[in-house]
Amino acid sequence: MKTMPFQNRVDPWGRLRAVSARGTLLGNRGILHDAQQEIVAQWKSKGWVTCQLEFEGRKREVFSAGRYSQLFFLDEATAFSAGHRPCAECRRARYDKFKSAWVKANPGLVRTANPPIAEMDKVMHAERALRGGGKITFEAALADLPPGTFIELGGEAVLVWRRGLLRWSFAGYSGDQILLAPSTPVRVLTPASVVRVFRSGFVPTVHVSAESQQLAGKSESRRGTGRET
Repeated sequence: MKTMPFQNRVDPWGRLRAVSARGTLLGNRGILHDAQQEIVAQWKSKGWVTCQLEFEGRKREVFSAGRYSQLFFLDEATAFSAGHRPCAECRRARYDKFKSAWVKANPGLVRTANPPIAEMDKVMHAERALRGGGKITFEAALADLPPGTFIELGGEAVLVWRRGLLRWSFAGYSGDQILLAPSTPVRVLTPASVVRVFRSGFVPTVHVSAESQQLAGKSESRRGTGRET
């Protein structure tokens, strides 16, 4: 029996890590593990999804033979940054809302107003993953990024949220002070089509620590400060 944590906790880059924090969402990219319950692939499907931790009482062993590899995320914002979208079965209402918002925010990327989800998955896959397992990113001005977007600062993942920037970890968010001018160019982790969805008004759910940090007034950054780090 495996005693160490499984390599199935997903960070905002989409990388799979072995840590004890479980997270608030489940997900998958296909069968990624071998008979020894070790990760041997980063994905086997272009349909990267996020699921509820519990659904209709279904239970099975993690990394069981012949079944998809269960992945875990801190929250929905992290999952979107990694390139996952809601499951059409266990998160149907969220799936419908995201798909509708994605199509409206990304005219021209799909052929119809109600495309097959495989068509959307193909577009998102081209935005998130490099052959061999790397992460596709792009550069944008901080002021142009909506709440829910992840950026990379000094090798750390940072969430753009309602009143500032929050440092990410597998355990939650920290409101340590980050001061950046709105015009600062930053490296964006969240796929471009998803950023456009956020810009249209769709807001991802976040871990409770993000809200508690903002309510405590610990995060002072970003827009309107005019100050540089």
